[in-house]
Amino acid sequence: MVVTACLAVFVWIGESWWQLFTAAVLAVVFTQIAFLGHDAAHRQIFSSGKWNDWVSIVLGDLLVGMSYGWWQHKHTRHHANPNKLDADPDIELPVIAVTPETAAKHRNPVLRWLREHQGLLFFPILLLEGLSLHASGVRRVFSPGKLPRRWAEILFLTVRIGGYLLLVFVVVSPGIAFVFLAVQLGLFGFYMGISFAPNHKGMPIVPRDMKLDFLRRQVMMSRNVHGNRALDVLMGGLNYQIEHHLFPSMPRPHLRRAAPIVAAYCRDNDVPYTQVGLLTSYKIVVRYINRVGLGERDVFTCPLTQARTAIGR
Repeated sequence: MVVTACLAVFVWIGESWWQLFTAAVLAVVFTQIAFLGHDAAHRQIFSSGKWNDWVSIVLGDLLVGMSYGWWQHKHTRHHANPNKLDADPDIELPVIAVTPETAAKHRNPVLRWLREHQGLLFFPILLLEGLSLHASGVRRVFSPGKLPRRWAEILFLTVRIGGYLLLVFVVVSPGIAFVFLAVQLGLFGFYMGISFAPNHKGMPIVPRDMKLDFLRRQVMMSRNVHGNRALDVLMGGLNYQIEHHLFPSMPRPHLRRAAPIVAAYCRDNDVPYTQVGLLTSYKIVVRYINRVGLGERDVFTCPLTQARTAIGR
């Protein structure tokens, strides 16, 4: 197993600043495992729902240190209503505002300053995403409310987080240990963030009272990132976000083959299908959240507003 090999190398290197390279490798490995957990959660690996659930728990909680139960609840709501106000948790972020409404309602001077500069700070802020993902999962498993397999998640998270921290501080001195953890968590969060950010940020925001058919709800709020097969691997298939939202249980390798079929269908039915390059997607995201943070109410010409009457028929 790759994780075991990485940890063995970590122990072999011992007390050395070369461990920061190990931290970077682990960040990539944990992100790729998280992508596999995402596949299993969407029933892409096994025909059995129970098998997929347990694989997701093992991959997410035991190997990565993220709560599968917390993520599943959040992600299911996102898939049901992407970019819809009061329905999609992915547009309700604690620091970055992705809607003008969110940007305007906070009067804390520090948060207000951060949001006014969030376009510039977007990528640095992603370095904190790894810590946030771990903390949110731990908080969820110890919070009241329904959570299937709660005790399994608590056990796995305790083993993963506690055992990992113990290993790090036993093998290296506290100074190197803290820097190692900062690099590993920071790059993990950054990698996760740049993989998910192009998917919906900067796409139309759906008003609370607006109803859309399934096709438009999933296609018009999602963005594909075109590229080669290496990009497919690096982004865990998330670059085919439109096809993934239309067919969430479709195994990742088939999304590339489905994309031209879906694009042609959307073109024939006058449904906007957005596909751009990777760097272009980041430019769109940064430009959009920068305009939101600066308080612009109409941050883009929304195709939903233009087509609202036609769609509602």
